[in-house]
Amino acid sequence: MSKSLLIDHTPFQSAKLTLVEGKDTKAGLVTLVGKLQEAEQKNGNGRVYPREILEREVQKYAEGPIKTRTSLGELDHPEASVVNLANTSHVITEVWWKGNDLMGKLQLLPTPSGNIAKALVMSGIPLGISSRGMGSVRQLGETVEVQDDFELLCWDLVSVPSTPQAYMQLAESKQFGSTKDYSKINELITEIICSQTGVCPLC
Repeated sequence: MSKSLLIDHTPFQSAKLTLVEGKDTKAGLVTLVGKLQEAEQKNGNGRVYPREILEREVQKYAEGPIKTRTSLGELDHPEASVVNLANTSHVITEVWWKGNDLMGKLQLLPTPSGNIAKALVMSGIPLGISSRGMGSVRQLGETVEVQDDFELLCWDLVSVPSTPQAYMQLAESKQFGSTKDYSKINELITEIICSQTGVCPLC
């Protein structure tokens, strides 16, 4: 079987966010925690990742990219098998298992994409997270099983995650405000783009 880029999406769902104060937050960095992926469970695209395969790839990822702090991800899934540094938004800092749920912690970077993600999160907009990898699949009835040649590339921030309930939450100690002024989202993003690039898309 030939390998292909495996990217998954599911319908958008709302999620409750919490805000936790910490050294990273005070330094202007935001840390998110949540479920990265789930083994042995059919996702929105009908794919199942066997625990043994996902566990192997996660271990390699923890001992490689996470350990060397090269565990970067992008804002939205690109159609590529490499991480585009110009669009990086976060770095994965920790992963652990909770049953068949793969949990993780990531830190938003002070990059243009990272700042957009931060503005969305601070405005109460839920962000999802979804894996990107290379591999082949096999049809098993109504289920598509990811095969042993799967290679994990990264996790990207998305609006529509493929893993059920894979929405990231702010790692903070108190409840984030419930007010959500969606009308200011475009204004926030435009302001970030202007400050980062010096070019205003509205001018």
